[in-house]
Amino acid sequence: MVAEDGHQETSAITSVEWKDLKPETFGLNLAEGKAILKDIQQIAIRRQASAFLEHYRQCSHGGRRRASKGYHDMSVRTVFGCLKVKSPRLHHCGCQPDEAKTFSPLAELLPDHTTPELLFLETKWASLMSYGLTTQLLEDVLLMGEPLNAFTIRRHVWDVAERLEQELGEEQDCFIEGCQRDWDKLPAPNGPLTVGIDGGYVRCRRKQGQFEVIAGKSILAFKREPEEKPELSGRCFAFVQTYDEKPKRRLFELLQSHGLPANQQVAFLSDGGEDVRNVQLYLHPEAEQLLDRFHVTMRMTVLKQIAKGLPEQVGEEGDQYELRPRGLDDPESVKWYLWHGNVFQALNELQGREMDWDGAVFETENETARKLLQGVEKLHTYVERNQLFIPNYGERYRNGERIATGFVESAVNQVISKRMVKHQRMGWSQRGAHLLLQIRTRVLDEEWENTFRRWYPAFRPEAEAKNAA
Repeated sequence: MVAEDGHQETSAITSVEWKDLKPETFGLNLAEGKAILKDIQQIAIRRQASAFLEHYRQCSHGGRRRASKGYHDMSVRTVFGCLKVKSPRLHHCGCQPDEAKTFSPLAELLPDHTTPELLFLETKWASLMSYGLTTQLLEDVLLMGEPLNAFTIRRHVWDVAERLEQELGEEQDCFIEGCQRDWDKLPAPNGPLTVGIDGGYVRCRRKQGQFEVIAGKSILAFKREPEEKPELSGRCFAFVQTYDEKPKRRLFELLQSHGLPANQQVAFLSDGGEDVRNVQLYLHPEAEQLLDRFHVTMRMTVLKQIAKGLPEQVGEEGDQYELRPRGLDDPESVKWYLWHGNVFQALNELQGREMDWDGAVFETENETARKLLQGVEKLHTYVERNQLFIPNYGERYRNGERIATGFVESAVNQVISKRMVKHQRMGWSQRGAHLLLQIRTRVLDEEWENTFRRWYPAFRPEAEAKNAA
């Protein structure tokens, strides 16, 4: 090492001896590379710590040299192993009043005794795979001198996610600012932004049952000005509905991440649940809430499946009438009306079908007909409650606009199911699932490295990141 004044210092590190050349001895193996890097890291840390502490040994105000209370070995976890460095505890100078008599500069610099690089890798991979697999991966690749603990990684995930939660602004009932006159003066915006919201269920910890996790994804239709570096058009978010206290703020920040001006169109697609719909209210002046076509069609498909179990004909001989074809044909007319946005006729049709099937149940006392009647009643109630949010699906489809949340179904699978449901035996607490999802969504959106770069300005400079890529 060469200091700024030109002084050179040479230190011995691990030596490697090569004998006969074989495929398994060609070049450095992983263990040899780890040993060399660990020794270099130890030398670099000691040198950096010495220069850092020398700056604090002299009071910046009075100029007096601070007295030392003693040293202790501080363990620092890095990507090149867990290393020890001498950390002195210095006395505060008497020229400046302070509540504490002594302080430790290195402990204040690294309160968690973990470097940001290792913290980044732990949280990133823990969001993509189980905590146990994360420990195995890091132990195989990095220079871990001692076995990693899954509980330690989970604690780091929670601590980092809590930092994200603290950065999130306060919850508000309304996020709309300005007036129409100001919005009309804005330049032409980008294409419409579609935000789909759906839910999934996660196994609860320590007790039977599940809790709901809300996930969503936003997709921008197009941008008027092309960018040098194209960004992901789709961004995702997720939260545990019964735990999160700032769901509207979270969704608002998602909209703001697209650089959304007040005059840009936003379409929210959801299944019609009141809890999800309340999150979407008063977020944007040009927002419209739409009922997802998929959930409407799914209910009609259920009716057709029930109708397949009906008898072909009922009634006495000479006075028989068809029952199954009637049950199969009924949903088609309702579907046609809803496709064209004619909710009034769809409700009239459903009301008439309720009366018809009520009579059929009374005459035949058929259990399948009773189930079909219940399904028609539920569909009638569902359409009636969401009638203000049913658009002309056919017109939107012909204009190339989204009418269903198929892209959200894939987002729910990617954000929730792959990490918390499929092939996973782990039970989750609401807090643990919510905090992990905040990191996972940022990792999937390729924003996690930028988040660390914002917290630690010298972390992986963008020029180095491009060269590494």
